Amino acid sequence: MRTLKELARSYLTISKDVTRVMNRLKALYRSWGIACAGTHVYAPRHRSEWLGRIREAGVRRRAEHCYQQVDVLRLLRQQIRRDLLLESKKHQAWKLLGLIPGIGPIRAALLIALIQTPHRFRTKRQLWTYSGLGLETHDSAQYRVVEGQLQRSKKPVTLRGLNQDHNHDLKDIFKGAATRVSSSSHGPLHDFYEHLLAQGRKPTMARLTLARKIAAITLIIWKKEVHFDASYLTSQAA
Repeated sequence: MRTLKELARSYLTISKDVTRVMNRLKALYRSWGIACAGTHVYAPRHRSEWLGRIREAGVRRRAEHCYQQVDVLRLLRQQIRRDLLLESKKHQAWKLLGLIPGIGPIRAALLIALIQTPHRFRTKRQLWTYSGLGLETHDSAQYRVVEGQLQRSKKPVTLRGLNQDHNHDLKDIFKGAATRVSSSSHGPLHDFYEHLLAQGRKPTMARLTLARKIAAITLIIWKKEVHFDASYLTSQAA
């Protein structure tokens, strides 16, 4: 487990480095008024075309360095990815978690490395809180004095959003899985997402609910060592 954990840390660090350099490259183009939406700007076969849009030689050279960094980091990430998958296959839960829609082999490996054991969470709500998917509430003036007696106020509790103290990598995993499922065109989890939209939920809130559902299903499958089943989408099961 220690080896898997270290590989997961390396993979997450390299992935963040790749994103950081790619953002830096786009920022360079935008600073010169060059629109660069999408991923077309990173494609190796189009680089000369993009570099040609930069008239200043020094800035163009700087962009070339960014491209070199992206290539090296991507290659390193692929190597770590292979090692991560090879190590994760030693754990029985990896195959089961990988079958959950939106999770896949890499997210399954990262879940095992970050959580290590599902039994550290007694309920799904504890996992939600640890993953930054738990709802925080704000309450004031809970009690008031009425005719000399202390009574609980009937003032409704106000939601403050998601909890801030959490594992950011786990939150990215579940939110990423929810985004992937919501953008697909089939499957029980996608149908669950579409049902939320039909009920009037905003897409952002529907994806949050879907992320919480995926986290709850992950806990069930990992603890019980069973395969994914659409019945876990019921409120009682997850």
